[in-house]
Amino acid sequence: MPAQEAPRPRTDRPPGNPSAHRVALVHSFYSSRRPSGENAAVLDQAEALRAAGHDVTLVAAHTDALETERGYTLRAAVRVATGRGRSPLAELRRLGPDVVHVHNLFPNFATDWLDRWPGAVVATLHNYRPVCAAATLFRDGKTCTACPDGDRWTGLRHGCYRGRRGATLPLTWAGRRGAAAHPLLRRAQRLVALSERSRDLYQRFGVPPEKLALVPNFVASGSPAAPEDWTAPAPGAGTRWVYVGRLSEEKGVLPLLRSWPEGEPLDLIGSGPLEPACREAAPGGVRLLGTLSRREIAARLPRYTGLVFPSVCPESATALVCQEALAAGVPVLALAGSAAADSVRRDGTGAVYGASGELPHALVTARERFPLLREHCRRVHAERYSARSWTAGIEAVYAQALARAASRPAAAVAEPSW
Repeated sequence: MPAQEAPRPRTDRPPGNPSAHRVALVHSFYSSRRPSGENAAVLDQAEALRAAGHDVTLVAAHTDALETERGYTLRAAVRVATGRGRSPLAELRRLGPDVVHVHNLFPNFATDWLDRWPGAVVATLHNYRPVCAAATLFRDGKTCTACPDGDRWTGLRHGCYRGRRGATLPLTWAGRRGAAAHPLLRRAQRLVALSERSRDLYQRFGVPPEKLALVPNFVASGSPAAPEDWTAPAPGAGTRWVYVGRLSEEKGVLPLLRSWPEGEPLDLIGSGPLEPACREAAPGGVRLLGTLSRREIAARLPRYTGLVFPSVCPESATALVCQEALAAGVPVLALAGSAAADSVRRDGTGAVYGASGELPHALVTARERFPLLREHCRRVHAERYSARSWTAGIEAVYAQALARAASRPAAAVAEPSW
């Protein structure tokens, strides 16, 4: 098929919903060695779209399978640096979707195909990878925006991707022209930000505000991750607090433990590079439970007083575990500076503390207030973070993207120049 030729329009519609769309979700799945909320979110969203009557196909690449191939690391590096290589284009042309919804291309899909796809493209900004080699805007214990603010080679100097300059080089080269020139950010008709913080940062980095739409992630009761009764009131909810997440620097778990009051009950669920240091720093009353499945976590959550969220990096989204906590009627105690803390303040679903020294007092106050917030947390989840609210938001984004794609000049569909 020539590069400028659009796929032949499909005249048949998905059954059951005359306004439904054919949607292709494009996602490169991260390795299972590092549990990913993003992987889980993509699968949940596919199911939510199908439940709403849309015809959904997941066009995927799986790192677990691909990384066993000889030469994988080199091919991935070249693909990231040049934008050329593995492409979903042939599958997309076969499917003829109304909307291509990109979640993640790194590192298993190239980007050069985007300019050869003539239809509507939507992309969800799950992290800051298009502008930050580490994808976190976090370095040396604090927020860092040097690269998107103009010093494009800072990440390379510091080896921000996995602590290695060689591994960072392809990402630095790919992002050397800034956010406005990034192939996905430039090409997509609509970009889905998952929080006000992420939306505002991408706008500051040069993404046109009219491209950005705010549609938070969701957690749905009755999903494979959650028992049907997980939102039911917890009789005699316990007195323990809980942290759920990776045990790594950007999650703030070590500062949390170092300021945690002796004897205050806390469970840490998760694993990561700081696990030995966490065991050493944990005061009395703290238990490290290791990695648990989403279903196990969902079953445990209603028994806790509150979820502690001490992240020290500017998370691009309210973490799925925070939404799971709200669905279970569990308030959140968050350190200021993350999307989760922003949502706690806005929605009144817990409390925010400003520094480690404030934590003991915040715990005392929260222990008094949080039991009164449980029903409010469930209500906020239903209104803002349910599958229904997400579906309504994303359907509006799809409609906007289709309208913009229809007015896209035919000349814009061409082979990219290099």
